[in-house]
Amino acid sequence: MGDRSAGDRSIPDGVQVSDHPRREDVFTAEATEFVADLVRAFGSRRDSLLEDRRNRQEALDAGQLPDFLPETAAVRSGEWSVAAPPKDLLDRRVEITGPTGRKMMINALNSGAKVFMADLEDSTSPTWDNVVEGQVNLHDAARRDLNLRTGGKEYSLNDETATLMVRPRGWHLDEDHVVVDGRAAPASLVDFGLAFFHNAREALDRGTGPYFYLPKLEGHLEARLWNDVFCHAQDALGIPRGSVRATVLIETIMAAFEMDEILYELREHSAGLNAGRWDYIFSVAKKFSNSPGYVLPDRADVTMTVPFMRAYTELMVSTCHRRGAHAIGGMAAFIPNRRDPEVTAVALSQVTADKRREANDGCDGTWVAHPDLIAVARAEFDAVLGEGSNQVDRQRSDVSVTADDLLSVDQTGGAITAGGLDTNVYVGLRYLASWLAGTGAAAINNLMEDAATAEISRAQVWQWIRHGSLLSDGRTITPDLVRGVIDTQMAVIAEDLGPEAFTDLPFDSAREVFEQVALADEFIEFLTLPAYELLD
Repeated sequence: MGDRSAGDRSIPDGVQVSDHPRREDVFTAEATEFVADLVRAFGSRRDSLLEDRRNRQEALDAGQLPDFLPETAAVRSGEWSVAAPPKDLLDRRVEITGPTGRKMMINALNSGAKVFMADLEDSTSPTWDNVVEGQVNLHDAARRDLNLRTGGKEYSLNDETATLMVRPRGWHLDEDHVVVDGRAAPASLVDFGLAFFHNAREALDRGTGPYFYLPKLEGHLEARLWNDVFCHAQDALGIPRGSVRATVLIETIMAAFEMDEILYELREHSAGLNAGRWDYIFSVAKKFSNSPGYVLPDRADVTMTVPFMRAYTELMVSTCHRRGAHAIGGMAAFIPNRRDPEVTAVALSQVTADKRREANDGCDGTWVAHPDLIAVARAEFDAVLGEGSNQVDRQRSDVSVTADDLLSVDQTGGAITAGGLDTNVYVGLRYLASWLAGTGAAAINNLMEDAATAEISRAQVWQWIRHGSLLSDGRTITPDLVRGVIDTQMAVIAEDLGPEAFTDLPFDSAREVFEQVALADEFIEFLTLPAYELLD
C-alpha cells in the first residue's frame, strides 16, 4: 500500500500518513489530530460491532432467522419523532449520486438535482490518490471554489447548486494509508473526520450544514456509534449538536428489521432513510448464502415489485413518515445512450414507471446516477408533490409488514439462465478491472455499475454453485462451468473493448479477484476486501 512515512512535523505522534502531493493540504496537524482522536475514541467499539456481525452471521448460517427485536419493542411502539429537517433538506425530490472526481462533482452540483451525494464509498475506488483528491474537492466545493480547466474547457459552479451530502466508507473497511497507534484506521472515521473537520463550520456559515449518508449499517447499535461520533465531533469543534444530519441507507436485510430503532438512535441528527436496493439484494444473497430457500434468480428478475423488495420499501416509507423523517427511493442506474434510441426509450419507460411507483408509494424523493434522468424522475415526483416539498405527512397507516414478508425471498419467481450467468460474470470482471484501475463508477452496457452491483453478480454465482442450481437449459452450475463462462466472457470483453483498451486494464487481476470471491468455499464478506490489497 505504499510508504506510510510520517514525513514532516505536521503529522502528530503515533500517526502515520502515506505521502501524497496534497497530503499537507488535507492532513494538516489539526485535522490529523482530529481524525486520530476519533479513531482512539471509537475504534474499539467499531471493532466490537464488526465482531457482532460475525457472530450474527454464524447464527444465520446455523438456521436462525432475523426478526424484530423484543428488547426494543418500546421504541417501535413509542410516540417520538426525529428532528425537523433543515431548510435545504426539506425538498429532496431528486438526488444525484457519484464519485468525488472534480469534473463529476461540478456537473452533479450543477445538474438541477436537489441534492448531490458525493460518494467516497461504492462508486469510488479507494486508491490513495482518490481518497486525498476527493477530500480536496469536498473542501473546495464547500467554499464554492470548485472549478476545472481541462481539454480546452472550463468548468465551474453555477449560482444555484444542489445541496451537498457526503457518503463515507462503511464500518467494515480500513484505510491502510492512515495508521494510528500501529493499526490501520477505520476508513469511515477517516472519511467523515476529514470532511467534517475541514467543512462543517464553512457549511454552516453558508446556510447549509454537514450532511452525510451512512452506508451498510446492519442495526441500531451501529447507528448509535455514528450518533456518538457526531456528538463527539461537534463538541470537539464547538459546533452545535444537531448540526450534522445523516440519511441512513437501508441496504442490508438486517437493518430492515431495525428501521425504527435506527431513526431513534439518530433522531437528533436524522435526515431519514434511503432504499439502497442493490446492496439490499446483495445482503440477502450474503446473509443467507448457505440457505437453499434464499437462492435468487437472475438479477434482472429481482425487481422492486417482487414481494420481499416491496415489503421492505413499504415498511421504510411508513416507518419514516410515522417519525417525521424523509423516505428516499432507490437508484435509477440507467445511462441514456443517444446512439441507441430504441434501448433508451425502453429503459426510460421503465425508469418512469419505477419513479411513479415510488412517488405514489409515499417516497419523498429518489436517486439517479445520470443527469439525463433528473427530468424523468422529477416529473413523477412533481405530479405527486405539486407545490409541496415532501409528503412526510402521508402516514401510510395501511402498511402492515411482518418478518415473514421481509423474508419472502422464495416468492420472487424468475429464472436462473445462461444469459443471467453470462451477465454476472461479464459485469463482475468489467467492474473489477475498472475498480482496480482506480474508477469506482463504471458505465457498462448502458448501466452505471458500482461495487454493489458487482457484489450481486459474484454473490449470485457463489449461491448458484453452493446450492447446485440448474440453469433453465438444464445444466448444473459448477465451478468448472463458471470457469468456462469466465473464459468466454473475457474474450467477449476483449472484443467489446478492443485490444488496446483491454490491455490497458488489469483484467488478469480482475479475474483473480472474481474467482476468489465467486468460487471460494466460504463466502467472502465483501469483494472490496481482497481487491483493496491490490490497489496502489
